[in-house]
Amino acid sequence: MLNHTKKIKEIYEEIQKRLFYMIPEKWDKLYLYSSVIDKSKNEKTGELFFYYIPKGILKKRPINVYEIPNKFNIDETQYLKLVELLFEKIKELREEFRKSESKELWSNITILIEGTRFKVSYDYDDLQNSDFNSYERHVLWRIKYLGITPEQCTKEEKEAVKKYASLPKKLVRHETYETGIYIRDVKNLVEYNTDGFDKIQEPQEEKETKNINKMKNQILFSAEEIETQRRNKE
Repeated sequence: MLNHTKKIKEIYEEIQKRLFYMIPEKWDKLYLYSSVIDKSKNEKTGELFFYYIPKGILKKRPINVYEIPNKFNIDETQYLKLVELLFEKIKELREEFRKSESKELWSNITILIEGTRFKVSYDYDDLQNSDFNSYERHVLWRIKYLGITPEQCTKEEKEAVKKYASLPKKLVRHETYETGIYIRDVKNLVEYNTDGFDKIQEPQEEKETKNINKMKNQILFSAEEIETQRRNKE
């Protein structure tokens, strides 16, 4: 059983604030996936993406977070800064669990927000030695949580499904936590005041822009690549 400290619950609230802030239209349901992988010298890499279902009577397709800038004519660079701040908060959440957990630490989480409920699923997959690459995990996650059917999959996505079906299933630790929404009346408008939105500020942000690589509708964050890029610019 995971130990949910006061600090962890505060981080949950911050994550909720960021998500409500980042979606510039009304929505019914949101699914977020993020992984954090420990590298050498306290460096971390990982991935983050989320989808939301727009509010409406008719069934609507899930909107990928990385579609938002184009869909709403928003500056992509500024918006991706918000995505990065969200990922920093996920890493902070994991570090807080590290302080309170004596056993293994989760590798990836899925967050569901629907109505007034906030649910987090924690998984302990060995992502560094996984049978699946980042893209394949994304495909399988979408099928599981977004209700994507095999008929809707591309040829490449069907290959990922076929691979999953052919491999023996591994027993992996899985835990869930569910509670009510902590926050109310958060404007779902993107204003891009990122300095005021978070205490994390970078004096030379324009000179030391973090390396954000897009891959298959995901963003991979590599602390090692960021540091290398920063040194090259000095």
